[in-house]
Amino acid sequence: MKQGVEYYMLNRLKRKYDLSGYLFIAPAMVFFVTFVLYPMIKGIHMSLYRFRGRRQLFVGLDNYLKLLDDRVFLRSMGNTMFIVAIAVPIVVVLSLFIAINIYNKSAAVRSFFRGVFYLPAVSSVVSITVVWLWIYNPDFGILNYVLKSMHIVDGNVQWLGNSATAIYAIIVVLITTSIGQPIILYIAALGNVPVELIESAKIDGATNWTIFKNIIWPLIIPTTLYIVVTTTINSFQIFALIQLMTAGGPNYATSTVMYLVYETGIKIQDYGKASAMGVILAAIIALISTLQFKYLNRDID
Repeated sequence: MKQGVEYYMLNRLKRKYDLSGYLFIAPAMVFFVTFVLYPMIKGIHMSLYRFRGRRQLFVGLDNYLKLLDDRVFLRSMGNTMFIVAIAVPIVVVLSLFIAINIYNKSAAVRSFFRGVFYLPAVSSVVSITVVWLWIYNPDFGILNYVLKSMHIVDGNVQWLGNSATAIYAIIVVLITTSIGQPIILYIAALGNVPVELIESAKIDGATNWTIFKNIIWPLIIPTTLYIVVTTTINSFQIFALIQLMTAGGPNYATSTVMYLVYETGIKIQDYGKASAMGVILAAIIALISTLQFKYLNRDID
């Protein structure tokens, strides 16, 4: 009888704790379902329709098929891929290089440089673009002034008005606004590397490159995985810099998929086509992120 009562009380207590766990995650689940899951499902649903005012006509995969022949979309997708391919490796390598050099400094110097590099990450995108528009200004921008003083260029260069240079100018701004958080994360990761291992390797005559390759790099791969995935996603979703600096020009030379979604959905009000673009972009991001997890997780194991 006593054992039965104890068994009943244990089951009741277990159910109580199980319920309390669901109550703790309920606010996050409500937020996720309302602002993430439902918009995703709604976007997929809208991509199957053509909108004419308040009228909706089911067209199936027609919006997706039209995008395959849409030169503007294909160019925007190419620009997006190019930005990701250039920006992500540079952000990872540059932030790791800076973090390694900062980490060996004193605590005061380390804190100063962390604040300096992290400042663009927490600053307003509008204020950042205003500064860079002044730097790139063809008539009185400091970049042209410096390059002309060094006799690298002869005249004023239209950095944002030239199809050959505009996308590179955007990538430079993207990199400067993206390295702040990776530097902070790498500095924290370097703090978890056992000093004893590094000192032992130096005593054995290991070079700095050998120490980095065989000790430091394997221990910071989990941080690198997070940085690579988040930087890739942020680079695919670049929008504010494009809108504020070039508006996709000149002649769609800097247009990205996210900017084209805005232009198609908000300006043209073709919600079905814009939703199809968003679904394709989400699928590409998911595929690339999965490959990154698979490859880097294998190195972690």
